[in-house]
Amino acid sequence: MDSFVMCASRLLFALALPVALMGGAAAQSLGDPTQPPAVLATPGAVAAPDPAEPAALQLQSILVSREAGGRRVAVINGEVVRPGAKVGDAVVEAVGENTVVVRRGKSKETLRLFPAAAGKTARQ
Repeated sequence: MDSFVMCASRLLFALALPVALMGGAAAQSLGDPTQPPAVLATPGAVAAPDPAEPAALQLQSILVSREAGGRRVAVINGEVVRPGAKVGDAVVEAVGENTVVVRRGKSKETLRLFPAAAGKTARQ
């Protein structure tokens, strides 16, 4: 009986060893899921912004106080700004319910909270 157990254990070991080695090889072929895609990891894949062109401002949120004459703030490019504050190369002129007016030099630009809905009329 002891020789049967010894023979069976050797057979199991002989069968288990290649399976264990194959499992390690398969794990090595998987890529690291935390690494960026190869397209983004390639140097020079993303074009540098043109320094002559002003940075695009993205209006993300507007907070308006319910009180008359209350505080009005906006979040533009991740920064909380109030009228008179600078964001990038622009100065915030006014914060409305759905828009923010910024001035860059002599030109003014209106940032809309919902730009897709700006040109549409309300339907009933």
